[in-house]
Amino acid sequence: MSHSHLEYQFPALGAKQITFMNAVTVKITEIFYSLQGESNTSGRPTVFVRLTGCPLRCHYCDSEYAFYGGERMSLDAVLAQVASFKPRYVCVTGGEPLAQRACLELLSALCDVGYNVSLETSGAIALDEVDARVVKVMDLKTPGSGESHRNLWDNLATLKPSDQIKFVICSREDYDWARLKIDERQLAERVDDVLMSPSYGQVDERALGEWIVADNLPVRYQLQLHKLLWDDSPGR
Repeated sequence: MSHSHLEYQFPALGAKQITFMNAVTVKITEIFYSLQGESNTSGRPTVFVRLTGCPLRCHYCDSEYAFYGGERMSLDAVLAQVASFKPRYVCVTGGEPLAQRACLELLSALCDVGYNVSLETSGAIALDEVDARVVKVMDLKTPGSGESHRNLWDNLATLKPSDQIKFVICSREDYDWARLKIDERQLAERVDDVLMSPSYGQVDERALGEWIVADNLPVRYQLQLHKLLWDDSPGR
């Protein structure tokens, strides 16, 4: 793809920036267009850019296929594929996308084009260098995930009012742990939404809803829409 073609597609990008993007690469598992299944934009058509690799091994992981393999792509190639869907929303996800240092450049490049960009991250890698225009959707790993010791609590100080925190609940014990953290760290006051969803097949969806209502918890309850609609199929 020529520079002139890229400048036509992405008029916000100058020739110097395009040359830079040709030099930077990321390893990609898949790029696809679907409905956002989680976060407070759930249900919105979104392009997902799934980066390869993750240092965590959560018990409920639904993207183990992204741990290995993938295809190395330049940033301009990624942006060209994203642009082919004509999206408003773009979500960079994984695995753990920040495990690749070049993810930071990718996020900024997507913002430069004018997309509404979100980042799904485990919260186990520092977020202080993420572009301020990106909406960070940060997990806090519950004990039931098997990875709660990886929570990087200093990340809370980097979150903006437009960001989100997510808990995936595997049990009543997880719910009580999350409720305690929401209170003691004043999470609902830090971010736009605290999200809570049941780990698929582990917690009764109705039970979790009833616990939240009974405690008047300041969270947004959500089901994992992509699992309900497409049975957790890759690329959906």
